[in-house]
Amino acid sequence: MKLEGSCACGAVSFAVESRHPYPFNRCYCSICRKTAGGGGFAINLSGEAATLAVTGRDNTSIYRAELLDSASGKTKLSRAERHFCQLCATALWIWDPTWPELIHPFASAIDTALPRAPESTHLMLESKKAWVVADIREHDQRYDHYPEESIADWHRRMELET
Repeated sequence: MKLEGSCACGAVSFAVESRHPYPFNRCYCSICRKTAGGGGFAINLSGEAATLAVTGRDNTSIYRAELLDSASGKTKLSRAERHFCQLCATALWIWDPTWPELIHPFASAIDTALPRAPESTHLMLESKKAWVVADIREHDQRYDHYPEESIADWHRRMELET
């Protein structure tokens, strides 16, 4: 499925091919919450990096979050690159060198009609703020941290690959 997205001010638009277009992950971590707004819900789609086409790339910037290493108590810079519009601050996509063949668009930046997921995976619930209301339904999965199931694995399990 071809996903098309853009920023709020129109300075950046992009398209990417995706076999995993169902937005199902709802991440409650502080990074997603603070960079994407609201309850987070950032990394829930994937696309093929080789197909990414961007108009207005000069208007994008990259943010790399600082992560706390629980063992040492020190912070380190995340390898993941969060791309956003430097004019209106819309979160656009994430690229991580761990999976160089993938782009993870923010569902909130996608203009293409996305299919509704039959269930959601709520992750990083340990980081959820009290004011965030998690709409957890009967068949939804819940994790205090990251689940082992990948975006591709979830789509395969649900028989939703396109």
